[in-house]
Amino acid sequence: MRLTRLGPRGAERPAVLADDGRPLDASGVTPDFDGAFFASGGVERLRAALREDRLPVLTPPAGTRTGAPVARPGKIVCIGLNYRDHAAETGAAVPERPVVFLKDPGTVVGPYDEVLVPRGSTRTDWEVELGVVIGSRARYLDSPDQAHALIAGYAVSHDVSEREFQLERSPQWDLGKSCETFNPLGPWLVTPDEVGDPRSLGLRLSVNGRRRQDGSTSDMIFDVAYLIWYLSQYMVLEPGDLVNTGTPAGVALGLPDAPYLRAGDTVELGIDGLGVQRQTFVPA
Repeated sequence: MRLTRLGPRGAERPAVLADDGRPLDASGVTPDFDGAFFASGGVERLRAALREDRLPVLTPPAGTRTGAPVARPGKIVCIGLNYRDHAAETGAAVPERPVVFLKDPGTVVGPYDEVLVPRGSTRTDWEVELGVVIGSRARYLDSPDQAHALIAGYAVSHDVSEREFQLERSPQWDLGKSCETFNPLGPWLVTPDEVGDPRSLGLRLSVNGRRRQDGSTSDMIFDVAYLIWYLSQYMVLEPGDLVNTGTPAGVALGLPDAPYLRAGDTVELGIDGLGVQRQTFVPA
């Protein structure tokens, strides 16, 4: 299934996309796609309603906004330097264990919403990432093999970053990762049965029509299942949490001309089978 949310920010309506792309109203099954929905077996209830043809067609007005496919996560856990080519372009050693940091859940916005360039920023950067939404509680998993059953789905996640804030203003990365609007998500949450192998997905990103990132999840140092297992040894992952799994090479930080984003720039990004995002950057 492909889950989406349509409507103004804070008033999105949950929907499922039919095979022909029409949105089907899911509000009779759940008021929203959030932690409570995933924790209570909501995906299976929704699948049953879809199979039984109980979801009416939703006809939103032209120009209706697409929100993030999941309501505000309880937490966003991010993995840094998780692609071999990205580690190389930044001059970092390949990590022996995952590099973990947290991002403010309030950064999540829709896939086509404007993104704000922070005041005083000169080094706002892009990062296309495979986002993983947790469907069931993950705590002290015995092995990575257990992780697959706990994943609700996958989505395109844009881990926007301000490199000066991230690398020079604090010994931790959070300041450069948690600026307002810095995590567009969507347009869909795609359930694992439709994604196939998450270790072989192409990722790409363009800035003002110029391709900057073109990678594959096959280049990940630590794959999705390992990451969920690893994180569960240190924190409890709850239903509705988002895990950003890292970015391939091609970010402005690693390019010789350092072409950081400015107000007026447009970024388009996508992942195989998960849809495409497009954002225009504007002043905060």
